[in-house]
Amino acid sequence: MPKVFTVKASDLVLKVSENIDPTVVDISKYEAFLDALCGPREFQKDAIRTVLRYLLGGRYKNLRDLAEENYNNNPALRELYPTFADFEKHLQLPDKLACTIDLATGTGKSYVLYGIARIMLAEGAVDRVLLLTPSTTIEKGLIEKFKTLSGDADLLRLISEDAKIRNPRIINATQTIKEGDICIENIHAVYEYVKSSVEDSLTGRGERTLVLCDEVHHAYNPPGRDQAIKKWKEFLLNPKYNFRYIVGDTGTAYIGNDYFTDVVYRYSLREAIEERTIKTIRYVAEDSSGGECEKFQKIYDNHLENKMRYRKVKPITIIVTKNISSCKRLTEKWINFIAEQEGISKEDAEKKVLIVTSSPEHKENVLKLDRVDDKDDPTEWITSVSMLTEGWDVKNVFQIVPHEERAFNSKLLIAQVLGRGLRIPLEYKGEQPVVTVFNHDNWAKNIKHLVEEVMEIEKRLHTYPIIKEKDYNFELYQIKYKKEEKEVEVPQTEPYELLKKGYITYSTQIKSVEKETIYERVITGIREEKATYITYKMYPIDVVAQEFGID
Repeated sequence: MPKVFTVKASDLVLKVSENIDPTVVDISKYEAFLDALCGPREFQKDAIRTVLRYLLGGRYKNLRDLAEENYNNNPALRELYPTFADFEKHLQLPDKLACTIDLATGTGKSYVLYGIARIMLAEGAVDRVLLLTPSTTIEKGLIEKFKTLSGDADLLRLISEDAKIRNPRIINATQTIKEGDICIENIHAVYEYVKSSVEDSLTGRGERTLVLCDEVHHAYNPPGRDQAIKKWKEFLLNPKYNFRYIVGDTGTAYIGNDYFTDVVYRYSLREAIEERTIKTIRYVAEDSSGGECEKFQKIYDNHLENKMRYRKVKPITIIVTKNISSCKRLTEKWINFIAEQEGISKEDAEKKVLIVTSSPEHKENVLKLDRVDDKDDPTEWITSVSMLTEGWDVKNVFQIVPHEERAFNSKLLIAQVLGRGLRIPLEYKGEQPVVTVFNHDNWAKNIKHLVEEVMEIEKRLHTYPIIKEKDYNFELYQIKYKKEEKEVEVPQTEPYELLKKGYITYSTQIKSVEKETIYERVITGIREEKATYITYKMYPIDVVAQEFGID
């Protein structure tokens, strides 16, 4: 039998030893608290327990210790990195007790962060928590959620009376960060020292501060023009704070196409789909769209189908472009298309399409994202660039359209784009809706490859010896060809008479035609065909004649 080597992201997760001295830390005493916080979501509890064993167990001084232990015990790591020195070069924060939790988008990362923060404060390992986010949108959502959880009387009751800090205050960095506080702030405000209390509150107190980094892939990936994001990692390493405990979370644990090297817990897209925690996904495998007009009609047809299938909510379609200028052009085209398709005014069509980019002219639209799920909100279509804001908890996305290949050409981008449509609306809890990715079929092979890797259907190398036998030996025969000339009499044809009548008769153009698209489900690989009637725009003869200057 052939020997199969697989390289999966789960093989690269660093295992934290369960052999922890209970006299050093007894995590089991928080089981009732975790049950109340996480409910039936066992993966959340496992993630919290794993991180606490790592931070509090006393077995590891820093990430380097954990990485070296795993390198010595994990053949997959040694397969990828010839020496530990090679592996160590890829560690982001080797001298800190740092790690990352990889939880698929839509699976409740905020509950895990809250659980870790609350228990670290209760244990007295730290007396302050700083939770950094990449945007004000995420900051706002986390502050609301954390305040709700801290106001939960049942959660408070399940924290022991002798805890060092039982119920933390939830603030942002406009206030001084005091002992017993969880401060939630976006990374941009950290550098606006006039508005932020971070420097004054935490200088020299880093060893007693837990730093949580939401959507931590921003700190480790090329940040483009965003200078604050570019400084995120520098802030974590700044010696004037000397932070010791740093925990990041993300649903996209990739630097480009490479998986993070400091992940201690992973709950993958594949697991989340199989356990029906999030929507399942289908994408275009084969398509015969002849141009933009046909593509627009198929996207629109999918949207109408979603409105019929998911009538309890208002389904939304996201169209993703590569940059702001491309997004603006597409938005204008799409508004005109909607107006013509539905027979409405351009002004009414504009109400249905929301453009979201980092451009100042679209700043107000970002605030509207919080309301697009509401049935009385007219938004049905969102156009955006490839880095659509994380922390956006809209659950009604049922179709995602990467308009250009660049918006969908890496594991990081695919995970980010898919993440925008994975949450299940409350109205469909217990069911598993489908989010459709309408990509160009020319990219299907590449997308299939990347999606399979993101979904943990990873790179596979098959190696096995071939025993050479005589059957493998054969002779080659050369075929010899002989040329021979031969005369052929060609019959006389009638003269060319196409224009004899003085005009040309054209066949009538069809007004509509049925076109098929083949979609493929992730994990199962099941294919399904969908037919869409494509209509072509017809023009009266006098309009055509006028256009071409024909009398």
